[in-house]
Amino acid sequence: MGKLAQTSVKYLITAEFNADGTVEKPDVIGALFGQSEGLLGHELDLRELQRTGRIGRIDVDVTTVKGKSKGKITIPSSLDSTETALIAATIETIERVGPCDAKLYCKSIEDIRAVKRKQIIDRSKILLRELMKDVPEISTLAEELMESVRSADITNYKGCPAGPDVESGDAIIVCEGRADVLVLLKHGIKNAIAIGGTGVPPVVGQLTKSKETTAFLDGDRGGDLIFKELMQVGEIDFMARAPFGKEVEELTKKEIFKALREKVPAEQAVDLAPIKGKGKKFEKANKKASASNVTTVRIISSSKKGNDAKDKKPLVSGKRHERSTDRPARVVTAAATTKKNELSASQKKVYGEQLNELIGTHAASIYDKNNNFAGRVPVKNLATALKQVAEPLTVIVDAEVDKKMCKMVEDAGAENIIAIKVKDKVGKVNVFTQENL
Repeated sequence: MGKLAQTSVKYLITAEFNADGTVEKPDVIGALFGQSEGLLGHELDLRELQRTGRIGRIDVDVTTVKGKSKGKITIPSSLDSTETALIAATIETIERVGPCDAKLYCKSIEDIRAVKRKQIIDRSKILLRELMKDVPEISTLAEELMESVRSADITNYKGCPAGPDVESGDAIIVCEGRADVLVLLKHGIKNAIAIGGTGVPPVVGQLTKSKETTAFLDGDRGGDLIFKELMQVGEIDFMARAPFGKEVEELTKKEIFKALREKVPAEQAVDLAPIKGKGKKFEKANKKASASNVTTVRIISSSKKGNDAKDKKPLVSGKRHERSTDRPARVVTAAATTKKNELSASQKKVYGEQLNELIGTHAASIYDKNNNFAGRVPVKNLATALKQVAEPLTVIVDAEVDKKMCKMVEDAGAENIIAIKVKDKVGKVNVFTQENL
């Protein structure tokens, strides 16, 4: 008998039978060929169709129970739909199988091509989803572009790596190496300059005499030595330090701005060693300087060399960072009116309404330190969006809070997370659910 290639099968005929006695597979096949012979003419005779490969191998499954047999017959066909239907109807004319009376009926004719089309569609959906995963969001592209531009902004000021605002600005930040300048540029600080080693170049010493200067140094013994040398060859106004055991280039955005907020006047920082936790001396100097040096992350608290404070440029360049001497040095926000781990009544109302709007969207909303709505983004883009908000305070998410989200929000400088569910919580960030609002 001829065999039908699987690639040419168009239809699959499925039939079932019941016989009033015990029969076997050869009996069923013999009945199919013998009793259908001549019914539809020579061209549609089952033997001829199988010989020419238009009907494939006929499969029969037989089960015998208590002296009676039943089973299933499958016939692959490469004929057109009309001819296949004729063959299926012909099968139902068989009345005996072997020595027994029998009844055959066609259960279905399955279009194999339709099955293949469904498989193609299902597979294409999977492939398309995988393809879409690799398509970056516009916000991600924009952030990558901005980081690239910021990195490209690094210049060379008389042999020293520096940000583009070092020469034109009235305030500078002196760092130890080129990598420190790059990480500050990444976070929008464009007035940093690197000494490029343990020795302070004369050009940097001279620059400190004409500009308000903050030394931003690593939290190790090397930072101590460089600070002492800076005090000898230049005029340093403030000192900021990386946490103990860390270098400036390793710091996150939150750690950088926290260190700059906690800077102390240089004369109070002399001989202060960076012992673990900044040391009691450093903490004492911070408290002593707090009355005159309490600032927001982007505000300078004092003037230099006879210039009026209102004419000075901010430590971190950019229009949003301008200072004012007509207001208290620390910006008081709505969050500051309550304990850190509590929300005010107005916050609960606003955050509760926003959380209800987010349900089912798998999105996140961000509020800044002044409780102003900063924007809404898909949860998957939250990390990128937090980098674009100057001072995030609260993140409201339609997602389950876990350790990764807590760390991401805390690293960005935010204090609160509002969510429907909480799986895990780590760090100092406050986590609230709907029941707390």
